[in-house]
Amino acid sequence: MNINVSSEIGHLNGVIVHTPGHEVSLVNPELKDELLFDDIIFEEDARGEHLDMLDVFKKAMPQQGQVLEIVDLFSETINHEDARAYFIEQLIKEFPEENLSVIEKELLSLNPNELLTFSTQGTLKGSTEFNLNPSPNLLFTRDLAAVVGDNILMSRAATKARLRESLMMETLVTFHPLFETVKKNAIRISGNQSIEGGDVLVESDKLVLIGMSERTSFTGLMKAADGLLDHGVKTVLAVDIPKQRASMHLDTIFTFASANECIAFPPAILEQKDNVVALQKSGNQIVAESRSSLQSALNEFSGKDYDFIKCGGENRTSQFREQWTDGANVFALAPGVIVGYERNTKTFNTLVDHGYSFMNQFEFIEEYDTKPLELNADNKIAISFQGHELCRGRGGARCMTMPISRALLTD
Repeated sequence: MNINVSSEIGHLNGVIVHTPGHEVSLVNPELKDELLFDDIIFEEDARGEHLDMLDVFKKAMPQQGQVLEIVDLFSETINHEDARAYFIEQLIKEFPEENLSVIEKELLSLNPNELLTFSTQGTLKGSTEFNLNPSPNLLFTRDLAAVVGDNILMSRAATKARLRESLMMETLVTFHPLFETVKKNAIRISGNQSIEGGDVLVESDKLVLIGMSERTSFTGLMKAADGLLDHGVKTVLAVDIPKQRASMHLDTIFTFASANECIAFPPAILEQKDNVVALQKSGNQIVAESRSSLQSALNEFSGKDYDFIKCGGENRTSQFREQWTDGANVFALAPGVIVGYERNTKTFNTLVDHGYSFMNQFEFIEEYDTKPLELNADNKIAISFQGHELCRGRGGARCMTMPISRALLTD
């Protein structure tokens, strides 16, 4: 597979996901806040909803497209002794408070399945003393890395609750052959900085948006921007967004839908002023210039005229309600073919007003069961899928995906 993502909307060829496993059943009401969940979720229903979403992906993707489970990739990786030793070394280093060095030999003796269980569920067979918290947020693979062009930007989690996931992804990129072409030039930030993939949006291989959010620090953003500008990106738009749970990442309030359309949460995007800085390289120095709004900056540096479609429509209450349930967090399967939670009805109605055909997941699967998805500017489709359990984790379709390969856009 050719690792390359040069837009948010190119036809999806390859994506990394995680279908919820037993780790979500280990989240109890006392742990949920620490583990960044808004509620406890029912594993069986969440798995079913996720698998149904993946069925939609597979019908929209080309025949050679691949949906890859991150736990399968990780299991393949830690089958090799050097990768296993690397991952355990990083665990011990990054979690000194857990005193894992005491059981280093025991960890090294685990078979791949046992180490995978320890990594995702935090449980060690035959031991209660060294159990860790589970990693239920592995569901949101978006935040672990971002492929930009033919480069990969490695995330660094802002919280301990997600740091184990970052170590899993680092091990994958370092050792799995899937990432052979990108690992040497991987862009990394230091341990005292943070950046998460939900804050990174690829308009093109020349223009990237990065949110400065609750999860992405200023220093993390600048380090990432410096790396991207050294690897072919011409402009990074740094977008300052509210530092709060409701808008934890830029993609919770803003996503791309088609070649000239975005979905935006008006209070945090359209009504904000002077919250965007354009970053470019001049020699070895980063030059920063303020812009009045995201829409004006995006239009200026892309050379396009983007239409910002309102999450929740015109009604203020609906805007807030549907942003909370990830109405702005849609995922593009192809230009103008997007998928999101069915409960965000006002957002879907607004998309229909903008020329989209509305289909639920079952209608889409039936329609494209025996024929390929037709890609043209007149075939815009907004697809809804059921996610009543999934949305309790506070993440939508984009949050649950890490695209690693998309088709290049053609004019």
